[in-house]
Amino acid sequence: MKKRFSLMTVAISVILALFLGMQLNNVISGDNIFEQLTKFKDVLSLAEKYYVDDIDSQKLVESAINGMLDDLDPHSVYIPASQLPKITEEFQGSFEGIGVEYDVINDTLQVQLTVAGGPSEALGILSGDKILKINDTSAVGIKRDDVPKKLRGPKGTHVKVTIHRPGMKDLIDFDIVRDKIPLYTVDVAYMVSKDIGYISVNRFASTTYAEFIEGVNKLRAQGMKRLIMDLRNNGGGYLEQAYKMADELLPKGKKIVYTKGRRAEFNEEYISQGGNNTDLSLIILVNNGTASASEIVSGAMQDWDRGLIVGETTFGKGLVQRQYELSDKSAFRLTTARYYTPTGRLIQRPYGKDKDEYRKAAFDRVETEGENIDHTEEGDSTRPVFKTAGGRKVYGGGGITPDFIIKADKLTDLSVQILGKGVFQEFNVKYMDQYGKGLRERYKTDLARFQKEFIVTSEMMAEFDTLSVKKGIALNQEQLKKDTPYIQTRIIAQIARGLWGNEGWYSVMRVEDNQFQKALTLFPEAEKIAHLN
Repeated sequence: MKKRFSLMTVAISVILALFLGMQLNNVISGDNIFEQLTKFKDVLSLAEKYYVDDIDSQKLVESAINGMLDDLDPHSVYIPASQLPKITEEFQGSFEGIGVEYDVINDTLQVQLTVAGGPSEALGILSGDKILKINDTSAVGIKRDDVPKKLRGPKGTHVKVTIHRPGMKDLIDFDIVRDKIPLYTVDVAYMVSKDIGYISVNRFASTTYAEFIEGVNKLRAQGMKRLIMDLRNNGGGYLEQAYKMADELLPKGKKIVYTKGRRAEFNEEYISQGGNNTDLSLIILVNNGTASASEIVSGAMQDWDRGLIVGETTFGKGLVQRQYELSDKSAFRLTTARYYTPTGRLIQRPYGKDKDEYRKAAFDRVETEGENIDHTEEGDSTRPVFKTAGGRKVYGGGGITPDFIIKADKLTDLSVQILGKGVFQEFNVKYMDQYGKGLRERYKTDLARFQKEFIVTSEMMAEFDTLSVKKGIALNQEQLKKDTPYIQTRIIAQIARGLWGNEGWYSVMRVEDNQFQKALTLFPEAEKIAHLN
């Protein structure tokens, strides 16, 4: 009875918190909220008492919560207690562990990268090292999901790893003292040319603005006057961090974003305080994976004619969620407001009851590629029309449509299969096992020389094709010929990442990135609409 009472209490408390949090006075058929709670309690109690099989009360309550939130909008969601720590960690910007990125390839745990400034890097652990033992217990055959359980732990605690390093006969033991490890949201910040810098931001977490400023300051010290900011596939995050980033690029007194909810306490307005980088020429890369906080930054820059938006129309998420934690360590995110760009555009796309169809629609748009400065691409749209600071038409209710629409190159089915089967990773492991030591000795820190000299030989491609076939992939010769430049570029990028980290990867991959390459040519247009000389 005690257990049953406890389950019932939790269930009622959860539902009560949900309904009271929204302060609904009347619900179904005009009945008051307590009548509905009584109805729910009766159903749950009778099901637990009389159902033909034993039931899981917690599962039923969670299903009820999911069903309730599902009836509201696509972005109000329930987060089980088991998932909350990982989600929280991603946006807090750090965890405690040994500081490596890893993968499990052919049952072997391999270091992909060491986190800069982390304990593994300090001890000299390298990309390509294979972790064979953890605390004297074999790690061969370890499941990917089990790795964090073994390597992460409280700051100051020890973990012993035994490593096999390609080119060395003996195994190496490392005693690693765990530490706080940053989770970076700025993937890379590097100079593309003498005056063009590139910064890629993967999400907006608690450290994003600080990382962004660090990257900008580093590049400005190297001569940056023009910036390509890559927000492709950035799904958003903290609105405040998006505001701070936009603020850094705008003069004082400019509205960046505002929110409106049913309740007045959720109405907010964000005005720029005046940043230190208002003189930078700016291009922002976006695509259909660019959402939420990323659309706030992109929309503000477009509305003020501050820079040029290049790529494909963004996802179209203009709803603000607030997260509420529940007594059992689970949580839910509830949409409390809508956000609007400076001109008053609501970025949120229309949505119905089918969440899959809603998400799919963002990736199925038909767009005409080319210049779209005056937004004639949306000219026959029924969406509401707004004007930028410079008088250009822009449209609300469907994401941010770029000023230059450039579609990403599409991979063939063959390359999709190659990626899905992990051929690139496995090929890279074998190649670096054999040649990694020599490459490090030859190129040391000279990434530019590597990019200039290194090529994928016909022998390498033959080995790559053989590995693909072994993985069960039928080599369609027509598709293989079409995608060979991409395949070769990615092979080189994998090698560069092992030697120089993310800067190596991005420096190589951007060579075959048609959206990026087009952006490099558009700074005169960006400077024209921003009135920069």
